[in-house]
Amino acid sequence: MRLEPGLQNFVEWNVEPVMRIRGKYGYRVVLHYMDGTTREQQKSGFLTEREAVSARDITVGELSSGKYVVYSNLSVEVFFTIWVEEDIQSRVGSSETYATYRSVVKNHIIPVLGKKKMVAIRRSDVQKLYNMKTAYSVSVARLIKTVMNTAMQYAVDKKVISENPAKDVGLPKKVLKKPFHTRDIDSQKTMTMEQVLVLITASRDTPIHMQVLLNVLMGLRRSEINGVKYSDVDYINRTLTVRRQLGKKIRSKKEDFAPKTFTKQEVGLKTPSSYRVLPIPDMVFEAILKERKLYEKRRSRRKREFQDLDYICCSTYGRPRSKDFHWKHYKKLLEENNLPNVSWHHLRSTFCTLLLKNDFNPKAVSKLMGHAKEIITIDVYGDKRNIIADCIDELQPFIDELMDDEDVGPSDTDDDDPVANTEVFFT
Repeated sequence: MRLEPGLQNFVEWNVEPVMRIRGKYGYRVVLHYMDGTTREQQKSGFLTEREAVSARDITVGELSSGKYVVYSNLSVEVFFTIWVEEDIQSRVGSSETYATYRSVVKNHIIPVLGKKKMVAIRRSDVQKLYNMKTAYSVSVARLIKTVMNTAMQYAVDKKVISENPAKDVGLPKKVLKKPFHTRDIDSQKTMTMEQVLVLITASRDTPIHMQVLLNVLMGLRRSEINGVKYSDVDYINRTLTVRRQLGKKIRSKKEDFAPKTFTKQEVGLKTPSSYRVLPIPDMVFEAILKERKLYEKRRSRRKREFQDLDYICCSTYGRPRSKDFHWKHYKKLLEENNLPNVSWHHLRSTFCTLLLKNDFNPKAVSKLMGHAKEIITIDVYGDKRNIIADCIDELQPFIDELMDDEDVGPSDTDDDDPVANTEVFFT
């Protein structure tokens, strides 16, 4: 089902005079849309002409004030399904974000409110939903709150309801309100500077060394790391432009892609702030040059098989890495080097935490991380500190302190590359 005509807002309207309709009284509302289409709605069943006139006056007032509801019979289930498929699917940048919205709607909102009409939803209904889901999971409840506010405001804009019933409805009082646009960095889920050094050094002889560097020393997300290309590197100014990630395009079908490429499509980044230019630390820059030597070597020796796609993190045949390629190598590194079981995602938080602990400008750190309008908080000595700031500092002092000029660049050997020991110079 679609909301015709395509959920666009009407630009003009007129209300016809009260008339006799099937032995009773009523009137018609005519809505005119920008694409030239019209929609007629009949309001009938009034026993007296006076009742019909009174109802017509109310309709005219609603149309004049912008509160007229076009889709008064729409159920929550139908609206939310259409909203996810027609609006969210077209606006979000990744299939993961779309899947999150769809999951929240399908598994949490529709089972509770799905049978109700959109126009019948009240603040009390929303509050009951939040109370119920908070008992299930606070994090899920917060997701539901975000989805409800976004969807209901969209419903107001598209004349499905006249007012947003989710506006200003909060989670139960036992749930502490999160500060607006605040990201919490838990220092207990990050590594110390010494542990980072151990990890980087130990990863040198693994296929994920470059991924570790881009994560813990530059703060890139997993999908961003896999999408980085040599063409994104400014070798003069030593900067990296983050402009893509690898994942699944929304509405794409697996059968339309070559084997093992469906989840490795180039897609847009998570948010506008994710598009950023980052200074490259000296050690990471040297590692990129060494990786490029290996890349050129393999390309020249495997002319027929090599896929010259320009990815920095790729297989020995040039193929992009899958999103979970790092997992077994990373877990093995943690176990063999007695490192804390910090998740790959929290390794990115380690980058943020170490910079903040080394007196880096917090807003600069937020920009480096690709966060959107967020105040970063960090758990230090058991306290939470709200930190605000305003510009990007140089990364190199932090890297110098961390590495003490020790060479931990990527290995020049490759077990499955018969020409790995052949020296090739790259310019």
